[in-house]
Amino acid sequence: MKIFVLVKEVPDTYGDRKLNLETGLADRAAGDVVLDEITERALEVALSHADKNEGTEVVALSMAPAGSTASLRRALAIGAASAVHVADEQLAGADLTLTAEVLAAAIRRGAPDLVITGNLSTDGSGGVLPAMLAEHLGWAQATALTTVEISADGVKGTRGADAGSQEVSAALPAVISITEALPDARFPNFKGIMAAKKKPLEVLSLADLDVSADPSLAPRAIMTAVAEKPPRAAGVKIVDEGDAAEKLVEYLVQNRLV
Repeated sequence: MKIFVLVKEVPDTYGDRKLNLETGLADRAAGDVVLDEITERALEVALSHADKNEGTEVVALSMAPAGSTASLRRALAIGAASAVHVADEQLAGADLTLTAEVLAAAIRRGAPDLVITGNLSTDGSGGVLPAMLAEHLGWAQATALTTVEISADGVKGTRGADAGSQEVSAALPAVISITEALPDARFPNFKGIMAAKKKPLEVLSLADLDVSADPSLAPRAIMTAVAEKPPRAAGVKIVDEGDAAEKLVEYLVQNRLV
C-alpha cells in the first residue's frame, strides 16, 4: 500500500505572523517557519499503520516555496520513506482552487491508495482542501476524523458531531482528513535525521504536472484589498456610583449584547 500524506510549512504559531500589505501574502521573513502540527499528526497516522503492515510506503507531499527543503526533510526524519516537493515561482500566492488542482495532479502521478491530510492548516484555515482533492480525483472522502483504521481495501473512522459521533467508512482509493484528536507525531531521533539526508526527495514544477497557473484558464480567487488589523480600542470603564448595574445594562443594550 502507498499512502501520501500532505504536509505543509507554515509560520510558527508561537512567533510573529504578519501579512505583507503589498502582496497580501504571509510574510515568511517575519519569523520562523515549521511543519504544521496537524500535518505531522497526519503523518503519524500513516506511520503507525506502516509499523504494523509490512510493505506500506509513506510519502510526504508538499506544495511550498523552493526554500522549504528543511521542512520536508523533517517529514523524512520523522519516518516518511520519500517526499515530493512541488515548487514553482508561479505558485506564489496560489488560492485553494489552484492548490487543489496542483496537489491532485501530483497525487495522480504518484498513484497512492490513500491520501491523509489535516482538517485545516494553522495559516489559511480553509478546511476545504481535502474535499476539493477528492472531487478532483473522483475518490471517496472521509473528513474530520477523530479515529482512523486502515485496512487493505478501505478506511474507516469516527467523526465528531454536535449530538454525538458518526462512524464512517470508504473504499480505497480515498482521501481522509484528521483532527487534533489523533496522537502527536513521533519525535525524529538522530538516526532518523541522518537517514533523512539520503531519502529520495523529488522536486516537481507545474510543467512536470501539466498544470497551468494562468487565471484565464480556470476560475481563481482574487484578492481585492488587504489592510493591517486596526489597533485594539480602549474599553469602556464603568465607575460604580450606586448605578453601576443600570450603566452595565444600558451598555449591553446599546451594543446589542442582550
